[in-house]
Amino acid sequence: MNPSDTPPFFIGRTEPDGQPFDAWASQPLLLSMEQGGIDWPSSCRNGTCRTCLGQLEGGQVRYEMDWPGLSAEEKAEGCVLPCVAYPCSDVVLRQGY
Repeated sequence: MNPSDTPPFFIGRTEPDGQPFDAWASQPLLLSMEQGGIDWPSSCRNGTCRTCLGQLEGGQVRYEMDWPGLSAEEKAEGCVLPCVAYPCSDVVLRQGY
């Protein structure tokens, strides 16, 4: 898929409440969740404080930085930092880890 084929947004959902939101491909998940009225914990918004840490239960994300504040093990376990994670597909996030 090349960038021109990427849809402008994907469908996001938070768990355990099942609240949906538009996950815009051009912005971090945290911003999309906030625009959708979802109150998700956050602080630094640059991937270092880990306040927004969540579990990716479905879908894929990408980061525009090499080190998004997660260890290789955490990434392998599905941890994400929504403040710096961009959706690449529909996503399901669970708050906390």
